[in-house]
Amino acid sequence: MSDSIPISVPEHVAIIMDGNGRWANARGLPRSMGHRKGVEAVRETVRAAGDMGIKFLTLFAFSSENWRRPEAEVVGLLGLLKAFIRRDLGELHRQNVRIRVIGDRQNLQGDILPLLIEAEETTKDNTALTLVIAFNYGSRDEITRAVASLARDVEAGRLRPQDITPALIDARLDTAGIPDPDLIIRTSGEERLSNFLLWQAAYSEFIFVPDYWPDFSRALFASTLKRYAARDRRFGALSASQTAAVGS
Repeated sequence: MSDSIPISVPEHVAIIMDGNGRWANARGLPRSMGHRKGVEAVRETVRAAGDMGIKFLTLFAFSSENWRRPEAEVVGLLGLLKAFIRRDLGELHRQNVRIRVIGDRQNLQGDILPLLIEAEETTKDNTALTLVIAFNYGSRDEITRAVASLARDVEAGRLRPQDITPALIDARLDTAGIPDPDLIIRTSGEERLSNFLLWQAAYSEFIFVPDYWPDFSRALFASTLKRYAARDRRFGALSASQTAAVGS
C-alpha cells in the first residue's frame, strides 16, 4: 500500500485509539504490552500527521470512564502517558508541535496535571501541528460543564437565556478555538463514538478500520486519508453535482 500523501488533506483528524488489549491478547501478551506498543503507534502517527500537512490531531488518550478499569491497568496507563510526555516533549517542541489538553482537570492527583500544564506551556507558541490530547475526557461531561458555566452567567445576570447560541456553547467547550474534526478514525473494528467529541462531530466523516491501534502505521493512516478524500462533504447542503441537477 502506497503511503503517498492524498490530495485532499483534512485540517483536523481525531482518533479513537482502540484495541491495545486485544492486540496483546491475540499474541498471548499482557495488556500492558499492548499499551506500550500503542505508544509507539502514537509517535509514528504524530510524525505522519505533521508530514502530511494535518494541522490538528486529537488523540483519545484516557477517557473519564477509564478510571473504572482495574487499578493496575490505570496506573500503567498513567505511567505511559507521563513517560511519553517526559520523553517526547522536547522532540515535539523542536518539531514546532503545539500541545493542547482537553478534559476535566479537577481532582487530578499526583504529578500528572503539572506535566500536562508543562507540556501546554512549553509548546504554546508553536505553529505547526497542534496535538490535542484528550485526557480524563468525556464529551457528556464536557457539555455539562459548558452548560453549567452558561447557567452561572445567566444566574448572575451577565447573560440572557435567549442570547445563548451554538457559538457561545462552542466557546465554553474544552475545544474552544479548535476547529471541529473533519475526520474521526476508530481502530479495532468497533463502530461507535464512546462519548468522544459528540458536539464537535456533528458533520465529521467517520472511518472505522479493523486494525488494532498498535498496528496503525503510516501507510494505514495514508490509506485512510485517501478514503476521506473521496468523500463528498455537504454539511447538510447539496453537492455541486446535485445543485446542478436541481437547476437543470
